[in-house]
Amino acid sequence: MNDTKAPAPRYRARLAAMLAGSVILLSACGTGGASPTAGESAAPPAPTEAGATAPADLSGTVTIDGSSTVYLISAAVAEDFQAANPGVKASVALSGTGGGFKKFCAGETDANDASRPIKTEDTPEAKSEATLCKEAGIEYVELPVAYDGLSVAVNPQNTWVDCLTVAELSAIFGPTSTAETTWADIRAGWPADPIERFQPGVDSGTFDYFTEEINGELDASTQAGTFSEDDNQLVAGVANDTNGIGYFGFAYYEASADKLKLVPVDGGSGCITPGPDTIRDQSYAPLSRPLFVYPSKQALARPEVAAFFQYYLDTVSTLAPEVGYVELPDAELQASKDALTAALGN
Repeated sequence: MNDTKAPAPRYRARLAAMLAGSVILLSACGTGGASPTAGESAAPPAPTEAGATAPADLSGTVTIDGSSTVYLISAAVAEDFQAANPGVKASVALSGTGGGFKKFCAGETDANDASRPIKTEDTPEAKSEATLCKEAGIEYVELPVAYDGLSVAVNPQNTWVDCLTVAELSAIFGPTSTAETTWADIRAGWPADPIERFQPGVDSGTFDYFTEEINGELDASTQAGTFSEDDNQLVAGVANDTNGIGYFGFAYYEASADKLKLVPVDGGSGCITPGPDTIRDQSYAPLSRPLFVYPSKQALARPEVAAFFQYYLDTVSTLAPEVGYVELPDAELQASKDALTAALGN
């Protein structure tokens, strides 16, 4: 089944701007300078989306960091919210889900974008993210906001891969795979050329999700290939290498669909291609996943932060598809709204 479709023309400009913003942010972070932020718009105030909550005369700041996947949604929300509320500076940066939680649990940001749930299990090596937040007195609320289909792609010149099983993906990206592993090692009849892998960095929630679901253990991964927190770099790597293969959020595939070949995945029920329908009904398994934002309850006590996240949930069903993701079913979105209402004490 293949219901993948490129973004509608009216969505392309927004998606291109969000992706360009992520490149700027990661470049600045790499140079050690002050990170610019998405959502800082010079556009004049605009009317809010129908049903959106945006009290007048707000001022202050909202700071968000975390997942490069969820960044695209939060940056779109920040752009629209700030246009409607020019007295509020809404800043969205990205350092990966794990990197963002480090800042969030240290009280450095108001909220964290996450492409996986917050880690709650301590290990002998390290305290969990939830424990670090608790020790710092940071209370939070978990808000699912959309669905993503973690997408596997190869170079368009790759004529041999038309579907990969979970076992084959593990053979490519698992801890026993090396720089010498070839396509012929994965399936008989494929070329005896070394596989060039492009993977998210270890602070990425996408890396965490993929390694657990595909390799069977969190952080279990080959050390071969290119690792980067910049999904755009991963896309470029695959697009420029005939033997390239990588994985990233569905929006990053959609933005470069003309440069990549999307690979269906067989999770046990046949080869399924990610697309709005297969991601929403989770038949694209096991790589369909929810996306989250985690505002702190302390930050929600500030009017501008409370209004921002009310606006977020009021508009995300429109904005998530604009940047390449899949909106939550009504009941799941209402559950997020109810959780936010409870956190606000309303």
